[in-house]
Amino acid sequence: MVKIVIDAGHGVLTPGKQTPDGEKEWMFNNEVLLAVQAKLKIYDKVELLRVDDPTGKIDVPLKIRTDHSNAWKADVYLSFHHNANTGVWGDWGGVETYTFEGNGSNSKADKLAKLIQPRLVRAMGLRDRGVRKKNLHVLRETKMPAVLIEGGFMDSRTDIEALRNPQRLKAQGEAIAEAVIAYYQLKKKSSTTSTINASKTFRLVTGTFLSKEDAEVSADRLRKQHGWTVYVKEES
Repeated sequence: MVKIVIDAGHGVLTPGKQTPDGEKEWMFNNEVLLAVQAKLKIYDKVELLRVDDPTGKIDVPLKIRTDHSNAWKADVYLSFHHNANTGVWGDWGGVETYTFEGNGSNSKADKLAKLIQPRLVRAMGLRDRGVRKKNLHVLRETKMPAVLIEGGFMDSRTDIEALRNPQRLKAQGEAIAEAVIAYYQLKKKSSTTSTINASKTFRLVTGTFLSKEDAEVSADRLRKQHGWTVYVKEES
């Protein structure tokens, strides 16, 4: 079993985390997270834990997020973000993937980040800023390999077009999930289409009898042997 933490960074009300036009970073982060979640759910032996607030209304403190992940004994921590430079529109841009910079640097995180970054570049169609290292809380305080993804600049005149495109954000999430799938060599569940449609029911007909008494005897036998709910219906 691979236990994966997913984290849409910040919250809707977090000061400063928005485009110059007021679009909240969490909204972009959440779209990516949902795409990651949907992709990984069809793979076998995967458990997912979301540590941010799914509504975005509460900015869950970073310590709570990392403490929860450590207590859950996660195998990997994925944090989804989108960057900003000056907070006003500019010509910078690009995507980057971070792991921890310091004595606690994790080689597994580095390997995963190197799988994520090229896929991220292709999915977003933005400049490749590479795999980088930084001393950030979610990278430092997690006991498992942790990767933080910056999927583009919210204050970039070029990047914002990709960030405002739901298909690009979905592609970003799927690209990150594909890197995780490749790293852990995950396999799809044996069947993702066998779930019964709850809106339909099916009737089992067991036989036709010449007398009601014979039908009742057979029905009673089925009730006792299988615990089924069995009805005897008279046909005209």
